[in-house]
Amino acid sequence: MEAELDYTKSAQQNAEDYFDRSKEAKRKLEGAEQAVKRLEQRMRDAEKEKTVSKELHKKEEREWYEKFYWFFTSGGKLAIGGRSAQQNEEVVAKYLESSDLFFHANIFGASVVVLKNGESAGGEEREEAAQFAACFSKAWESGQSAVDVFSARKGQVSKSQAKGSLGTGSFLISGEREWHRNVKLELAALVAENKIDVQKQFDNANALVKVLPLSVVVNARKLSIIPYLTYTRASKAAGLKLAPGKTKKSDAAKLIAKKLGYADVDYIMQHLPPGGFSLESAI
Repeated sequence: MEAELDYTKSAQQNAEDYFDRSKEAKRKLEGAEQAVKRLEQRMRDAEKEKTVSKELHKKEEREWYEKFYWFFTSGGKLAIGGRSAQQNEEVVAKYLESSDLFFHANIFGASVVVLKNGESAGGEEREEAAQFAACFSKAWESGQSAVDVFSARKGQVSKSQAKGSLGTGSFLISGEREWHRNVKLELAALVAENKIDVQKQFDNANALVKVLPLSVVVNARKLSIIPYLTYTRASKAAGLKLAPGKTKKSDAAKLIAKKLGYADVDYIMQHLPPGGFSLESAI
């Protein structure tokens, strides 16, 4: 090993110089090692953020029915309702099948609610669909506490009448209807974590929509607005009871988001009926 010496300095001074240089080199080495460690940690953090981002994106994926008002009954049947006159048309034209039931509040201005495979539904599930139809009607906006609701089969629903076709979102119902009287306007909002098993909703031979999962996993970020009857019968998750009241819809959505820890206020707004609200903890 060769060593470079300064001939103007004594042996002691040269030794001290080399000692100082070794200390400086050691300090720089330790600094470099720390920099490498910090870089490695940043790379690990970036990878974690990438993974979390992917997971969150997956959780926020929407199902096809979420563009409508929607819920699953206590027996696992899907119900969808139009959020506008145009969507009422779509719900009937594309999704109402021979095995389904058509629900509508007995008031001008209401969501058309289709209960998939509704003809096989029991009394409780029909009551739940009726309550859903009652809540998503003008009755809520006008501050009523209850309204009558009727249901009918597909063959009873028509767009034509003697004087011509009906307007967008309106339908002619013929024959005997099934009535649900004095249905309370009560909903529940919850963030569900359980897996809901859904029986097959469509007739394979006639369905316009051929593919629907036989089970739907409602993860921790899936917010549901459901009939209060369904909540009391089927849910174990903490939730909020909603009824017509004086709190503005936008303020109610923010309160729901805060109390349930759900950040997407816009999604909540889209799935609440028009009008004011009262909120309390669901029992």
